[in-house]
Amino acid sequence: MLANRVYKTIFKHHLSRERQMVFVTGPRQVGKTTTCRACGTDYLNWDDPEAQRVIAQGGKALADRLNLQLARASLPIVVLDEIHKYARWKNCLKGFFDMQAEHCRVIVTGSSRLDVYHRGGDSLMGRYFLYRMHPLSVGELIRTTLPSERLVHPPGKISETDWQALRTHGGFPEPFLRREASFTQRWVSLRLRQLTREDVRENSTIQRISLMEIMTQILSERSSCQLTYASLGREVGISPPTVVPWLNMLESLHFGFTVRPWFRSIANAIRKEPKWYLRDWSSIKDPGARNETMVACHLLKSVEGWTDLGLGEFALHYMRTKQQQEIDFVISRDGQPWCLVECKTSETRISDSLVTMAKRLSAPHAIQVVMDLPYEEVDCFSYKRPMVVPARTFLSQLM
Repeated sequence: MLANRVYKTIFKHHLSRERQMVFVTGPRQVGKTTTCRACGTDYLNWDDPEAQRVIAQGGKALADRLNLQLARASLPIVVLDEIHKYARWKNCLKGFFDMQAEHCRVIVTGSSRLDVYHRGGDSLMGRYFLYRMHPLSVGELIRTTLPSERLVHPPGKISETDWQALRTHGGFPEPFLRREASFTQRWVSLRLRQLTREDVRENSTIQRISLMEIMTQILSERSSCQLTYASLGREVGISPPTVVPWLNMLESLHFGFTVRPWFRSIANAIRKEPKWYLRDWSSIKDPGARNETMVACHLLKSVEGWTDLGLGEFALHYMRTKQQQEIDFVISRDGQPWCLVECKTSETRISDSLVTMAKRLSAPHAIQVVMDLPYEEVDCFSYKRPMVVPARTFLSQLM
């Protein structure tokens, strides 16, 4: 596992400035526990029976276990891992934080439930900030510093071996570091089995697990494709209304994510169902779909990272008009188009749709990202007109 992650910088920055708890959510095996333990002084995992006994006794027992009555030169940092598995975890955290907020700092790590709970509103409001952790990216392999208010970093060159490993083995730390085709294949298969046979059962009331397995297999082959709920429902053998909550469940478990259409301010845009992307692009056979998914994952990491850091409200979209003009990605900033991104494998002729929509949307940035171009020492965000840029340069400027 990598010793340094950009998230270690983020968490340490937060802990040095804020009293609120750090909530960390993200996919399995993305490095949450390793990174958080590197920031903490004390660690308790709900899966440990001894930790369960202490946590279940309440905030005072937890404070005694952590020796919070001892004077220390610096505040202890407590990492509570998988505590969401405890049925009364919210009340436990609320009571502990209210009593001990001045005597320690707290990091809470866990699965999708933290994120789902966050979106629903809660009694812990004002007591924590959520950070969504993503796999490795070009930018993170080059640097682990925080973005500035400009959002993007200066360009940096990733090594050829790291670039090829990222494209081939994906951004999850273990397969990226091992760089062995057989290991990556086995890792991907195991992750898919854990998702359908463990995570889905643990986090939902879905009974027809065999049909969920069919749906995940279909979605494994549809990354970068637009989803049609009725068609997907027929293939799986479920009704279209059932497709939506099942898809939401797979998103919450970080199997993949949907990108919804951008339509505001463009009269001829069509509201369509979302496009689907896997979180791990290493198993995608089609080169075009793999490249687009890799770029999508990088963009989502930056969009969510910038939002979590309080740099604005960012979202990732795509766009297709009645004239069949399509833009792969539209990044919105505080409700307005900020950057249009078109992804190509080798095509260096600039997309007509990108040029046209950049004018109509008045987006500050319009960039055609080409995967096979060599690195150039250029600031992709300095141009005032649509430009074709190397993917490894563009991605190096993101988180």
